[in-house]
Amino acid sequence: MTPPVFKETVDATGMACPLPILRAKKALATLHAGDVLRVITTDRGAVRDFQAFCKQTGNALLAQVEQEGSVTHYLERRLK
Repeated sequence: MTPPVFKETVDATGMACPLPILRAKKALATLHAGDVLRVITTDRGAVRDFQAFCKQTGNALLAQVEQEGSVTHYLERRLK
């Protein structure tokens, strides 16, 4: 799988819930509709947290890629 082209990255490595979600929410607010945010996490619950976050906010979860102890999430800012 080729990762989506992203506009900005949030490195939430080492942060526990809810910090990765809060950082992603803040970063998404600065992006334009359709832009993609990449979020890197190490929190075990982040996969479920980002799935729920996107479902609740209407932002699209394009992919979640697991790699050696971390997960990279790709979120597309919802259309206004």
